[in-house]
Amino acid sequence: MLTKGDAILMEEETVRPETKPEQSSYTRRRFLTTTAGTGAAMFLAACGSSSSSSSSKTSSASAASGGKVTLNNLFQQQAGYSASDLAGMTAAFEKANPNIKVNNTLVAYEALHDKIVAAAPAGTYDVVLGDVIWPAEFGSKGIVKDISGSVNSLPIHQIFPGALVMANYRNKYYGMPWILDTKYLYANGSMLKKAGVAPSDLKTWPGVVAALKKIKAKGIVKYPWLGSWSQAEAVVCDYAQLLGAFGGKFLDANGKPAFQSGGGLQALQFMRMLITEGLADPASTSSLEADVLKAFAQGKIAMNLNWTFQLAGALDPKQSNVSKDDVMIMHTPAGKPGGPAPGCNGGQPVMLTTGTKHPNEAWEFIKFITSQPVQNGYVKDSLPIWSASYTDPAVIKAAGSQLVSVAKTQLPNMILRPQVTNYNAASQALQVQIQDALLGKKSPQDALNSAASSFSSGAPPA
Repeated sequence: MLTKGDAILMEEETVRPETKPEQSSYTRRRFLTTTAGTGAAMFLAACGSSSSSSSSKTSSASAASGGKVTLNNLFQQQAGYSASDLAGMTAAFEKANPNIKVNNTLVAYEALHDKIVAAAPAGTYDVVLGDVIWPAEFGSKGIVKDISGSVNSLPIHQIFPGALVMANYRNKYYGMPWILDTKYLYANGSMLKKAGVAPSDLKTWPGVVAALKKIKAKGIVKYPWLGSWSQAEAVVCDYAQLLGAFGGKFLDANGKPAFQSGGGLQALQFMRMLITEGLADPASTSSLEADVLKAFAQGKIAMNLNWTFQLAGALDPKQSNVSKDDVMIMHTPAGKPGGPAPGCNGGQPVMLTTGTKHPNEAWEFIKFITSQPVQNGYVKDSLPIWSASYTDPAVIKAAGSQLVSVAKTQLPNMILRPQVTNYNAASQALQVQIQDALLGKKSPQDALNSAASSFSSGAPPA
């Protein structure tokens, strides 16, 4: 299991298809804490007016001559798909394409963004794993290619809309959706039963609060809720989910900050209330998703929000003290009966770099690992982007009917974090302000007012 110390991990690991490195099981992504503005500026100066035509010619000439093409790709260690999943996909691709050799380099999540930006001027990588929050920056700065033509050549009407938007910025695709994930509500069924709470009581956030109060009053656990509210991207994901549930928006129709009022303000007030009323563990402000999973698996909390990976961890008897029958995964609650109940979009697209010398082969690799047959074979850690997969008996058996049934309702209903070209810096400012509000250093209103000034370059609806 990765620890918080991994937040400073910057080593790289090159993984060949035949290798199976030891993995940090049941961890999702780590969270970004730095920016790379200078690297981006260097890249813009370096790329100048270069076009993809010369790269295409180089790639085509290599293939026509029968020469071996090598793709150098950058991925993340344990992001949805595990390192061994990626190795298996790569081995199958190389077998089907013997003229293409693939080298995959894996880095920690917090190194991924900066590594992509820093490597861009030299064209070091052909394919990179992005994040749902980066297309605006990478696309506007020319770090990755607009591959709209290639993406639109696929039957994209068969892909969940929430998956497609992870790679889209201003109606252009700067990647192909690959990892599809969102946050769900998890609950300990035994604790609910002892408190006289029915799962149907948890369809709204007021219902969740009432349930938490019953659990606390009966002394089942001291703090029935734990949030992943450390000063990191994790807290923005939980905040986004609550903002959506209370009917808020990050940006208005003109791309200007709108989260400092309405549902955005209500969301932060709600988070603060959980702490002040003793329903959420004060440790929430220093916890990440892995910490939340651990607390749930040890039976220390009754409910929480988390990504898909928590289900596998909570069901693993090697990690969990909770009975399998008591592990519940549910659609995230709405702010009020009949209101919106979106999960946070945690997708990650694979992107084709502007500097690749082998765009055709790189696209073939992207198309292969994102294809429905390949994704259907690796559903333990990440569910497919293809809607038809959710009625496939093999997928249901491998992923589990409990997960597939709730995913079918949650994945089409997700909220996207704001598409701004300065997202990393803006998110960090929001993280700081949310932390101040949760710790009582500022009022939620003052905190959000301060954070709003950091959001710029919003993308108004096309």
